[in-house]
Amino acid sequence: MTISRDDVLAAADRIRGRVRRTPLLPPAGDDRVWLKLEHLQHCGVFKTRGAFNRQLAALERGELGDAGIVVASGGNAGLAQAFAARQLGIRATVFVPEAAPEVKIRRIASYGAEVRRAGAEYAEAYEAAVAFGEQHGATFAHAYDQPDVAAGAGTLAEEVLAEEPSIDTVVVAVGGGGLYAGVAAALRGRARVVAVEPELAPTLHHAIEAGRPVDVEVSGVAADSLGARRVGDLAFAAQQAEAPVSVLVGDDDIVAARTRLWQEHRIVSEHGAATAVAALLSGAYVPGPGERVAVVVCGANTDPATLG
Repeated sequence: MTISRDDVLAAADRIRGRVRRTPLLPPAGDDRVWLKLEHLQHCGVFKTRGAFNRQLAALERGELGDAGIVVASGGNAGLAQAFAARQLGIRATVFVPEAAPEVKIRRIASYGAEVRRAGAEYAEAYEAAVAFGEQHGATFAHAYDQPDVAAGAGTLAEEVLAEEPSIDTVVVAVGGGGLYAGVAAALRGRARVVAVEPELAPTLHHAIEAGRPVDVEVSGVAADSLGARRVGDLAFAAQQAEAPVSVLVGDDDIVAARTRLWQEHRIVSEHGAATAVAALLSGAYVPGPGERVAVVVCGANTDPATLG
């Protein structure tokens, strides 16, 4: 299962006018680091791109019936699918694990979706969502490992290079790997991708070492958005097509990066979004001389009060 840049370009055409073209914040001084402010996307998360692409493509193919769309999510994918469904007049059912943050659950419900809790972690919510789809005829939207979803996410990389063609490297956080797979497809042969994961949720890192996707134990501050237990097939295929730079960062570095984003830029980011920034601030990834880097700040669904 793979996607290509053509899939990303098709997604960009399909979702144009329904998603925001988010800003690319230029460097201050000589640091040569741009910030792709995707936390300003509808719903505060990049997943809105993939949600619209999934639902619009399903409508084009005649796959959506009265039962609408069903998704399992730790929060952000459900939020995005619920938002897109409301905009398109589609019924949405979202399964979330018990640990999903209340701030995300309330927002999902505010978009008119039915929210159902199932299990302690994402894997159990996923099983419940699949069963619901089979029983009721709802079309399943994967949180990350689905071509329509990943191709939609990759459209943000097209925006980065369209605005700043000199970018050498794009840094992204990885959970299940949908964003990484989409960005890798968009940039293949044009720019390097740095895939950043928390040390406590290293799904892609372990898959690369094992030569196949494997289950890992996940925990830590970013587990609500980067807590998939196994990297998706699309992400694994992407790293086979062109190897990324794969790095890990610790929870302390993630928290420090999130604080730095707030203190220096007044950016409210969730821990998952700060994970990509942490790679540079911690030294887990050190750009070469003259290297021009864009870092994706991919989500803002968090409690601002925790920023101090």
